[in-house]
Amino acid sequence: MSPVLAGALQLLALIVALGLSYKPLGEHMARVYSSEQHLRPEKWIYKAIGADPDTEMRWPAYLRGVLAFSVVSVLFLYLLQRVQGSLPGSLGFVSIDPDQAFNTAASFVANTNWQSYYGEQAMGHVVQTGGLAVQNFVSAAVGIAVAVALVRGFARSRTGVLGNFWADLVRGSVRILLPISVVGALVLVATGVIQNFSGIHEVGQFMGGSQQWNGGAVASQEVIKELGTNGGGYFNANSAHPFENPNGLSNLFEIYLILVIPFALTRTFGRMVGSIRQGYAILATMGVIWLGFVALMMWTEFAHPGPAFDIAGGAMEGKETRFGIGGSSIFAVTTTLTSTGAVNSFHSSYTGFGGGLTMLGMQLGEIAPGGVGSGLYGMLVMAVIAVFVAGLMVGRTPEYLGRKIGTREITYAACYILVTPALVLVFTALAMALPTPAHSMTNTGAHGFSEILYAYTSGANNNGSAFAGLNADTQWFNTTIGIAMLLGRFLPMVFVLALAGSLAEQTPVPETAGTLRTEKPLFTGLLVGTVVIITGLTYFPALALGPLAEGLAA
Repeated sequence: MSPVLAGALQLLALIVALGLSYKPLGEHMARVYSSEQHLRPEKWIYKAIGADPDTEMRWPAYLRGVLAFSVVSVLFLYLLQRVQGSLPGSLGFVSIDPDQAFNTAASFVANTNWQSYYGEQAMGHVVQTGGLAVQNFVSAAVGIAVAVALVRGFARSRTGVLGNFWADLVRGSVRILLPISVVGALVLVATGVIQNFSGIHEVGQFMGGSQQWNGGAVASQEVIKELGTNGGGYFNANSAHPFENPNGLSNLFEIYLILVIPFALTRTFGRMVGSIRQGYAILATMGVIWLGFVALMMWTEFAHPGPAFDIAGGAMEGKETRFGIGGSSIFAVTTTLTSTGAVNSFHSSYTGFGGGLTMLGMQLGEIAPGGVGSGLYGMLVMAVIAVFVAGLMVGRTPEYLGRKIGTREITYAACYILVTPALVLVFTALAMALPTPAHSMTNTGAHGFSEILYAYTSGANNNGSAFAGLNADTQWFNTTIGIAMLLGRFLPMVFVLALAGSLAEQTPVPETAGTLRTEKPLFTGLLVGTVVIITGLTYFPALALGPLAEGLAA
């Protein structure tokens, strides 16, 4: 079987699996967030944290819940790392330095999972399972909660309340993420992913020295790492490591885990706003962009010219032979078009255009399909902008789902799309202008610039993947990327929840002959164009200095 055909068949199998999961999972999530009943374990949690799950919140109160929970999470995870050397199960590892502990705490709470450390050489079992894995669950649940709050903003009228953050957080964890993770972990163990609490042991001699590995609860962390679009690996090699991702079957299953909730949330959206076709329109937009990126990535990695590429069947440098170019390309596009950041190949070794595609996927806002929750609310903000642009073109007051998009709403949407590019470009400019950060670059010229641009793109967009040619374990990068991750996660949430509150206060306007039909293919095309033009072109000058220059020079 040719490598191209193998890649195409993997893509087809993935689409079929996602299609079979779309309706049942989407409907289940809609029931979870519409239910008025509380499960007994959920009541125990509410009692323990002192929350009243039946109290409806306006958007400022909902936001305060998000921020308060996240601040406590950052502090807890930071302190856990700082006292690691005194904890049982630390495997002899010392406590984490302050700047790296801050970076890691910010990273996992912000659903970024950027790692400036070697997991197998720095983190013991308690920090890995009691700290990092727990944040993989709750940071993902926070993202879904914010998305659901925005959906309620569209679904409700003449009220400012958006639900209860604590109820949404607990339900997302208990009824959605945890059950799927239990089943998914069993599947991963069956494919060969390890799951234990063994210590460090020697596995053999290598070039005159011994090679050592430690075990860990890898399968249980791997499943929520992908399902929650987190991305932080137990080992430094991440999903390229055979203990995390041993074969082609596990690779395909992990890609499925990354995509299943973000795509299914469009069904949840359609059900909660009372129009399944509106959900299909958002799904179609996400699907077109994702498939387009996969096709472009496969083309540039399979067809790159040169005798070495011809012998290998494509650009195999930095890719695992057990996954091939097809499995690696699908994974790379999926992980950067979502906020996952897991990697099964070395993005820095991709062709110039291939590396540019991984960056562009993040720079679009990771909305195709995006992270759990963040992808949906990011795409809905883009839909608001698209109907505003369409309204300007035809001279009508723009409307979306019966809500008028006025000055206040478009201001919130504009602020949302401007925050992340500002963080990426400002921090990249500072790192290139100052003398010290440049010492961390292992390459010069366009590729060296791409390393810096990729790092801040990944951090501010809450992705977490890296070009891996950059030494990011310095005080400068640990601190600035940590700040970029926190601001890139929570500032957009402020504008999303403010937009949700504004929409929920409105009285729905009836459809007329001039209303833009947002469930039609025409709107899908308009939305795709809005995403590419408004967000993609923002980064074009920076991309021209990095991956585009490198690709044209190849």
